[in-house]
Order: sequence, then structure tokens, then C-alpha cells
Amino acid sequence: MRKILIVGATSAMAQACARAWAQRGDQLFLAARNAQQLQSVADDLKTRGAQRVGSKVFDANQFDQHAALLADATRFMDGLDTVLIAHGTLSDQERAQTDVPYALGEITTNGTSVVSLMSIAGEQLAQQGHGAIAVISSVAGDRGRQSNYVYGSAKALVSAFASGLRQRLSKKGVHVITVKPGFVDTPMTAHLKKGALWAKPEQVAKDITRAIDKGGSIVYTPGFWRWIMLIIKHIPEFVFIKISL
Repeated sequence: MRKILIVGATSAMAQACARAWAQRGDQLFLAARNAQQLQSVADDLKTRGAQRVGSKVFDANQFDQHAALLADATRFMDGLDTVLIAHGTLSDQERAQTDVPYALGEITTNGTSVVSLMSIAGEQLAQQGHGAIAVISSVAGDRGRQSNYVYGSAKALVSAFASGLRQRLSKKGVHVITVKPGFVDTPMTAHLKKGALWAKPEQVAKDITRAIDKGGSIVYTPGFWRWIMLIIKHIPEFVFIKISL
């Protein structure tokens, strides 16, 4: 039985993970901004078999509340061994190109707030000598592209930070898993046209929960994105600047 804190618990991918964990009887502590949605998710997980479900209304951009969230989750479950960091926003690239405060806010939400939570969780798990942190980054962080480079730059920060944290904490019994989804069909992407490369949240959740259980490191989900991004990363810059991606 795991004792799991989920940040951004009302997101589609986080909910899919939580349902899988509830069905096997894990303890869950949920954090998200919307109180009504949070309560609805908590009630659903209780009916699905979660041993205990706690929750807290939480804004990840309130950095002074990060340590308190970890403490509340640990107290409620009488321990903590797994943290899933799944909060974020899908940035409006066109707006971000001219609205600098908005762009910086997006980088804070999708990047620096995640770094803060990973740091605090990492220290707690390292002190106890075991645990796992899974953080949802994105394939968008593998290379800056004109269509989403503000969002992508925040995810690049997350991926790079997680890489260093993973190397350091692996020596202390803590697994750090970087999850890099491609296109996922969620309410956040409802306005976008779907195609063959799009995945359902349940597919992504299977990859996340499997990586946490087996101690994975970097998870592209679905797996074919590893090869797509390998190609994109190796396009020469003089060619890359001339194409539209």
C-alpha cells in the first residue's frame, strides 16, 4: 500500500492515476485549486476503494504553502512515500509573445513551482531513505518550437531539474520519474483538433503508475514519442529555423 500525495489532483491525467491507485487500496492526499472539483474527485476515489482520501485546496504559485502541504499530507496518511506533481496550464503562446508578465506567470506555474515542490518532497523522502517522485513534464521541453516555446521552456526546466535531482537522490533510495506525455486528450486540450498521435489520459496513467512501481526514470508516453522527439532534437538548427513545428 502506497501513501501518495497528488498535486494537481483534478487534472485528467492525475485523476486517471488516482483511480488506479484507489482500486488497489492505496492512501491518497489530493491538492488542487478548485474546492468543488477537488471534493468531487475525493468522493469518487473513496467509492473506488481508496483506503483513505484527504484533500487540501492548494495554489502551487503560493510558494510559502508548499512545505505545509507536504506536512499536511504526511500527517493525514501517517507517512508519505510517493508524490505525483501534475499541476499546470497550457500556455497561450501568441499572448505570451507580447505579454511578458503573462509569460513569466506561465513559467512560474509550469516550471518554478514544480521545482519548489520537487525540492521539498525530495528532501523529505531522502531523509527517510525511500520513496518516489513522479513529475509530469512534456515532450515540448525537449526542444523549443515556435508553436509553444514558453510552455516548452518551463517544461525544459522541469526535465533538467528532475534529471539532476534523480542523479542525487538515487543514492539515497529515492526514485525521480520524469513523465513526458505527447498530445493527450483532456479538458485542457479540448479546443485542439485531435489526430492519430493523441492519447487518452488512461494510457498515460498506466505508464506513470508502472514507472513508479518499477522505479523508472524517463517515461515518454505513449512510447512512440521517444522516437519522434529523437528526430526533432537532431534536426540541424539551420534547417529547423526554416520549418514550422
